Amino acid sequence: MRAPRQDLKPNTAAYETQALVKPTGFREYDARWILEKEINLLGIQALGLGLATYVHEQNIEPKIVIGHDFRSYSIAVKQALTIGLLQGGMQVLDIGLALSPTAYFAQFALDCPCVAMVTASHNENGWTGVKMGANKPLTFGPDEMGRLKEIVLGGLGVERAGGTLTHIEDFAETYIADVATKAQIKRPLRVVAACGNGTAGAFAPEALRRMGVEVIEMDTDLDWTFPKYNPNPEDHAMLVQMAAKVKETEADLALGFDGDGDRCGVVDDTGEEIFADKIGLMLARDLSAVYPNSTFVVDVKSTGLYKTDEVLKANDATTVYWKTGHSYIKRKTAEIGALAGFEKSGHFFMAGDLGHGYDDGIVAAAAILAMLDRNPEKKLSELKQALPAAYTSLTMSPHCADEEKYDVLARIVKEYEDLATSGGSILGRKIVEAITVNGVRVHLEDGSWVLVRASSNKPELVVVVESMRSEDDMRDLFHKEVKPRLANHPEIGAFNQEI
Repeated sequence: MRAPRQDLKPNTAAYETQALVKPTGFREYDARWILEKEINLLGIQALGLGLATYVHEQNIEPKIVIGHDFRSYSIAVKQALTIGLLQGGMQVLDIGLALSPTAYFAQFALDCPCVAMVTASHNENGWTGVKMGANKPLTFGPDEMGRLKEIVLGGLGVERAGGTLTHIEDFAETYIADVATKAQIKRPLRVVAACGNGTAGAFAPEALRRMGVEVIEMDTDLDWTFPKYNPNPEDHAMLVQMAAKVKETEADLALGFDGDGDRCGVVDDTGEEIFADKIGLMLARDLSAVYPNSTFVVDVKSTGLYKTDEVLKANDATTVYWKTGHSYIKRKTAEIGALAGFEKSGHFFMAGDLGHGYDDGIVAAAAILAMLDRNPEKKLSELKQALPAAYTSLTMSPHCADEEKYDVLARIVKEYEDLATSGGSILGRKIVEAITVNGVRVHLEDGSWVLVRASSNKPELVVVVESMRSEDDMRDLFHKEVKPRLANHPEIGAFNQEI
């Protein structure tokens, strides 16, 4: 196959005969494009051939699980990807409609080293993408994505004989039966299962019922138009609906799942959202009592309370802060043998006795339910109230083009580094540290912090702030510090949401 082009337009003869692949779709740890505008089906085929070529280069058994999420075009994308994989000599095991963690689980259940899950996750309709791995439970990181990009854009894919396609029937049931064993709940719990009409609606409600809880379904009918809101439990629109359902039904909690089911969002019995880093801290407290001397990995967007928590100290738990991104946290969790990894976006990585180490929203839900079962006298809101006070913002994302965002971020990082070096302050508090492992996280003398980093899968920057003082101070850190600073950079556009 010839090297893909970047200048093709739909509704032309060339578009129907040549591959379109924009290089910006190769991101830090997965691939994501706007279908038709940034990649066409022949480009997806080129991606499949490139992936097969990479697997052979690495001397990995050429056997791969594939699945697709519930979007109007995902099965067509998967079929195009399959053609490329077969072209490249791969043994393809197609599990059909799936969550990303269903595909990851299939690697273990079907003894298959590689995975390619067709999904745009929580991105809006029009986006497509592929999450890939060749060493379970890990998914690709920058090195693997970099080489794959070279192969695909360079037209270096190698055709090989031996490609086969096998359809695995009823694998959804195999997955649901397994994930349901992660918790067997004895206390009566009423749980709202919110799926945003995304793929999780075909998996999560039944799995939760088999765990022993009463399930109140919310937007669980699959509808690829996403008529109410995008299935993203980190977005305010979905969280507001989850909170309203909890109050309406007097449920014990709501669990929300994103478009491909690898993330879980939580609303407590009072209708208050609990961000995933705080849920992670609650889980770490609970699990470190059961598994003393445990290690946990958290991303740089997460609360600073992990550093100071007295319960974790008493249980001899260790916390490691690491780069944001499901691939990074998953890899670090495996590398250091952590019991679990937590990411503020809602990815939970349960390892050891708890799971296979990949991100699975339903396994995370099981861990939360098991925590409640071990604390039968306490509501989820009471477990949250036992945490020290910290006021953390929503994750906010201003638009910034993929071609420009890293240069813009580098300038912002330098601004904060210079401010820290010169003994500067933010809102009257001295800067004590500027961590630059992933963008810049600026720590203040009272424990408050602000973070600016680049999104790994969308043309956006990412902003989070946390105050140890008050909610008003948290808002000030954004409105009086970060937002005005970013406004000085004309490449940065409007925020998707603001506190």
